[in-house]
Order: sequence, then structure tokens, then C-alpha cells
Amino acid sequence: MDILKVILMIIYFIICAILVVLTVMQSKGDEGLSSTITGAGAGNFYEQNKGKTKEGRLKKWTIILGIVFVVLTVALGTIYVM
Repeated sequence: MDILKVILMIIYFIICAILVVLTVMQSKGDEGLSSTITGAGAGNFYEQNKGKTKEGRLKKWTIILGIVFVVLTVALGTIYVM
């Protein structure tokens, strides 16, 4: 059981580091009222194909690693309680 704890903790710290880097690399998505004036709404070509861009991939991997982070947190919490 101790080996499992150590392996999960190592994976946990790696996921944490990658998640921090991905979060810092993302651009600020809040454009506010200027997007309405300039026409950068949800109907343009860029917004429809955003998942294929660098920002879209960063967002997708941030969500995936965030879910893995939560699952590992719960798993480690249950292992350390036992």
C-alpha cells in the first residue's frame, strides 16, 4: 500500500505542475463589451473552430487534467484515511 501511495503522489505532483503551466499559458478570455462592438461573437469562423487552435487545445487539456486532478485527490484522500 505504501508503494501505491508514493506512485500516486508522484503522479499527483506531475499533474499539478502541468496543470499550473497550462493555466498560466492560457490567454485571458474576457473581452467584454469590445467583442460585441467588433463582431467577435460566437457566430464567427474563429469561435466555431476554436477547438482546433492552440487556445482550444490548451483549454481541452486543462479540463482533462483538472478532472484527473480531482479524481487523484479523492483517491489519495481515501487511501490516506484507511
